[in-house]
Amino acid sequence: MLAEINFDGIVGPSHNYAGLSLGNLAATKNAGGTSYPRAAALQGVAKMRGNLALGLAQGFFVPLPRPNAGWLTAIAADSGTDTALLAGAWSASSMWTANAATVSPAPDTADGRCHLSVANLVTMPHRSHEWPDTLAQLKLAFADSAHFAVHGPVPPCFGDEGAANHMRMAANHGAPGLELFVYGKVGGPFPARQHEQASRVVARRHGLDPARVLYIEQSAEAIAAGAFHNDVVAVANEQVLFTHECAFADPAATYAAITAMCPGALVVEVPTSAVSLAEAIRSYLFNAQLLTPPDGAMTLVVPSECQENASVWGWLQAMLAGNGPIARVAVVDVRQSMANGGGPACLRLRVVADPAHVDQRFMLSEAKAEAMERVIGQNWPEQIDPADLGQESLAQTVRKARAALLDVLDLAELA
Repeated sequence: MLAEINFDGIVGPSHNYAGLSLGNLAATKNAGGTSYPRAAALQGVAKMRGNLALGLAQGFFVPLPRPNAGWLTAIAADSGTDTALLAGAWSASSMWTANAATVSPAPDTADGRCHLSVANLVTMPHRSHEWPDTLAQLKLAFADSAHFAVHGPVPPCFGDEGAANHMRMAANHGAPGLELFVYGKVGGPFPARQHEQASRVVARRHGLDPARVLYIEQSAEAIAAGAFHNDVVAVANEQVLFTHECAFADPAATYAAITAMCPGALVVEVPTSAVSLAEAIRSYLFNAQLLTPPDGAMTLVVPSECQENASVWGWLQAMLAGNGPIARVAVVDVRQSMANGGGPACLRLRVVADPAHVDQRFMLSEAKAEAMERVIGQNWPEQIDPADLGQESLAQTVRKARAALLDVLDLAELA
């Protein structure tokens, strides 16, 4: 039976605040700070446990190999190499699996299989070398070719940031849906990371019906304000689009097209007068998980920063009192990820599929969560300062920690 599975990225042992992501305001604000990889990874596991407690199917992806020796070789690294390029080899950004791939479930595709296209992430150097290892993981997790088709990246001339710029609306997760591809053109001082042609390539290779695909331009104002991905200002689930007023270049036309193409669609728009764009981005109100648990009460999983913002929390309470389609708000602590610019939505890749068809080593259970917590507690560094990056002692610690995790999860193929 088809279900939505959230695949969260386990925060890697090299999690650090090198500030490598232009346009990501939190990452640049906290550049040079001390990170706490152990706490970060445990916060991520706790978030996954929360989904399990709601009765939802939950999967995970493991950290990529770090430091990435292949990247250092590719840039011919030496003592004179830019420190930001060197730090890129240590990046733990693959924990944000919303950027791992774009996913089209079986009800939407011409061949009736779930299609996944790994994202090339070419806009940011520190993420541009993720895709080969991510692709290997996707091919392992979704190896059942009767039910899945896993694709390589689109050509690098077209920047593709994966599901962070893709949404899907449908009567329910197992029904045919409308796929929304959001792209950027301009973003003031910051790059627009998703190219329109990347989205169109993905839609064609996934065999989507053009009548059930919508291409939407992201607001230049939103990008310039720090919404480097669409999922910082909008999220969809089943027939509900939860969005900020300033998310799209032409909101009225966008909403009209969605309601015309997806019967029963509901748009929950947060106006600027209630929550400013700056507050929405600072709190990551929209970088939330919008979920439908088995009891049917649609739940918005927000970071604790939302609770600490009076305007945001006030709007959420008023929304709940208004008896709209979103019935519950759950709060999670992912502060370590948030300090690097990644909220609850960044940490997960949504895949609609039958959980039985996924390699079960990538599906979470309480026993696996406990095993993960044990390994993380024993092996993840307690803290990392950016000055530590490049030290062989840290490299050995990071490699050993990842190896211990792969061992307990029986994923030696990824070593």
